[in-house]
Amino acid sequence: MKLFKAGITSIQDIGRFGYQAFGMPTAGACDQYAYRIGNILVGNDGSEASLECMFTGPTIEFEEETVFAITGGDFGATLNGARVYNWHSYRARPGDILQLGGVISGSMGYISFSGGIDVPPVMGSRSTYAKGRIGGLEGRYLKDGDCIGIGKGDLSTYGRQLEDIYIPHYERDITVRVILGPQDDYFTKSGIYTFLNSPYEVTQSSDRMGYRLKGTAIEHSKGADIISDGVPLGAVQVPGDGQPIIMLADRQTTGGYTKIATVITADIPKMAQARPGDVIHFKSISLKDAYWTYRHYKEQFEIIRWYVEHN
Repeated sequence: MKLFKAGITSIQDIGRFGYQAFGMPTAGACDQYAYRIGNILVGNDGSEASLECMFTGPTIEFEEETVFAITGGDFGATLNGARVYNWHSYRARPGDILQLGGVISGSMGYISFSGGIDVPPVMGSRSTYAKGRIGGLEGRYLKDGDCIGIGKGDLSTYGRQLEDIYIPHYERDITVRVILGPQDDYFTKSGIYTFLNSPYEVTQSSDRMGYRLKGTAIEHSKGADIISDGVPLGAVQVPGDGQPIIMLADRQTTGGYTKIATVITADIPKMAQARPGDVIHFKSISLKDAYWTYRHYKEQFEIIRWYVEHN
């Protein structure tokens, strides 16, 4: 396929794991829910590479027959000028034009193809980590005129769609669940109360590495700096200015700022779909509740796969 317009688009898969001990971020799709559902809709095993577009989508000319699905944010997509809808799979033939515009709801969209995207894996993943110029296509965001191969997949998977109850709705006012810690003892009781009871706005200084928020400053009791330790996905760092930063797919592997909490895995997708100006609220839950929520989150992919393959 050829990209007439690239938008803000990169190649991403499930992520690059096993190398964080050497300082290599995982990268991968920020919204793993939308990414994985896209692969299910086109008949992939769940880990093939897709296109991730942020705020502005690409215009693509297909050079081979394939099946594709768009998931995540709504970019007003059209195929040869006719509207196509998210959470459905469609057939494309050579010469067809798929066009995505500016985002209408959410912030990140995923275009998945039957057979995935054919680029060489690096350290076991095709994900682009642009700051390290690793993976994807030449380790960078895509640009106008790029040509990308699509793997051989099952061309009979068009016409699938996701059941309505599994389709997320992206709101501009979002509540995300967190587990407090690991450095919640570095904050005053007032600071933790502020964190859990104040709205925070997503700022323009947000990207795949992390979302910077602004709102009422969170008060430290022991200072903002710690000896550097691991930074998990969803960690909520609070530097000296008291403004939280939620760490995402391209986060650094270690960091020296206090982490007041961690967003649970099941809520990372809706956090990733936030855009500048959206309002975030934090809700503390127990570790036990987080485990049960994660179990449900993982199990639903098999339920969804069965449903789309039998309907």
